[in-house]
Amino acid sequence: MYQRKKRRPVAEINVVPYIDVMLVLLIIFMATAPLITHGVKVELPKMEQSELVESKDAPPIVISINAEGKYFASIGIDPEEPMDAIDIAAQVKLALDKEPLTPVMLKGDGRVSYQEVLLLMDFLKRAGVPSVGLMTESFEK
Repeated sequence: MYQRKKRRPVAEINVVPYIDVMLVLLIIFMATAPLITHGVKVELPKMEQSELVESKDAPPIVISINAEGKYFASIGIDPEEPMDAIDIAAQVKLALDKEPLTPVMLKGDGRVSYQEVLLLMDFLKRAGVPSVGLMTESFEK
């Protein structure tokens, strides 16, 4: 009579599928990591009244946007004259070259287009501004 060999159960785990899953996850994380780091660093203001820490040597640079989308800067020849975003970025870059710790604050009208604010922040980022503070009014008024 023919006698079959009894097969012993294999006590090993096949890890190949786990390695495949890990490699796919690694590729996904490597592809999405650079997308997460893009953007403008912004110091969001608190809604309660907070004091602005001012340096005696360098008062903050305040850039304003009115409801029509015109830009104004507290630096330059005439703070009351509207300027282009490129000109403001150039003026801010010159001011930061002289005094690198000068804070830059953005003061926008509530009715101004969000696109205008982002456009100005992009120009400021390209000019080398490390962070931009956003100015608000308190609810008490």
